[in-house]
Amino acid sequence: MSKPHTSPGLWALAWRRLRGDKIAMVSLAVVGAFFLLVLASSGGLVGANWEDEVAVSYAPPTFAGADPVVAGVDGAIPVSDERNLPTPVNVLDPLADDIAELRAQMGSSPSAGVEMYGVTDPLADDITALRGTMGKAKKVIAHKAATLPFGADKWGHDVLQKTIKGGETSIVVGLVAALLAVVLGTIFGAVSGYFGGLVDDFFNWFYSIFTSIPSILMILTVAAVLQQKGVLTIVLILGLTGWTGPYRLIRAEYIKHKAREYVMAADAIGASHWRKMFSHIFPNVSHVALVQMSILVVGFIKAEVILSFLGFGVPVGTVSWGSMLNEAQNELILGKWWQLTAAATAMAVLVTAFSLFTDALRDALDPKVK
Repeated sequence: MSKPHTSPGLWALAWRRLRGDKIAMVSLAVVGAFFLLVLASSGGLVGANWEDEVAVSYAPPTFAGADPVVAGVDGAIPVSDERNLPTPVNVLDPLADDIAELRAQMGSSPSAGVEMYGVTDPLADDITALRGTMGKAKKVIAHKAATLPFGADKWGHDVLQKTIKGGETSIVVGLVAALLAVVLGTIFGAVSGYFGGLVDDFFNWFYSIFTSIPSILMILTVAAVLQQKGVLTIVLILGLTGWTGPYRLIRAEYIKHKAREYVMAADAIGASHWRKMFSHIFPNVSHVALVQMSILVVGFIKAEVILSFLGFGVPVGTVSWGSMLNEAQNELILGKWWQLTAAATAMAVLVTAFSLFTDALRDALDPKVK
């Protein structure tokens, strides 16, 4: 007796269409490689030492060659030599003589730096202890490199490691913020589309408020209200302002599906409203939420870059692609282009790959596309 033939489901058909699209598979491989880098960076395998001053200031990329004035003969500059460079004297400083006299008086005093003219510095002991702790904890590097594979920034940080660590922040912000926005949009759209009536009117009014204000102004308004920098703040800003797109599509799908026969059958057997909404209808519209999430990830990565560029993004001490571009605007004036190129190239590759994969996924999940 032959085994009955079962037709493939929605996801099996979607995967079959995706496998036949070479551009989609290449894009998926690129996106997967970026996600692996994020996991490796969060685990400390790569990018963990991005704050180490491993090179001279503004060290150029290796393929561009080292600056002969900085590098010297052997291609590296000792830290001791760099710190002992003579300090230039400003001959036009009108206070030079007075400052020199004050320094001489402080140097001759047994309590120099602690008490001067009868005034005691209350933080002198604490600052001395902190300086001693920082001096012990700081990693000592014998020689600073004159070149790095992708260059260095103003403080001698490796731009390659900085780009990897910045990608971790930007991608995590994009994923978590997109997940929050899709969850809110799905819940609001499901409740509005299923119940209708006054509930639908209320959510439509709420939706109209958010869509009547330009998105960038809404983002900046929420950022000004929160008055706090950090990854969590950026996630809340983007998630709380980006739910309108998923809401509109999910609401339309629920209005269409609530009158279908399978929902009426579930109602006939006594299923509750929440069970019909999320156990019966949602599996049939989940592909809409998935596609919306993939689209929002791309948009939120770019939004994080804009927020960090404008100063509303990550705090000092946290690196992202947006903060790198913010630093690079000043470096371009000096002709230092490598940090801008590294951050912009990484973001462009990821956004392009994710956009191509999103288009292919939307076509694969559309049953009307053959």
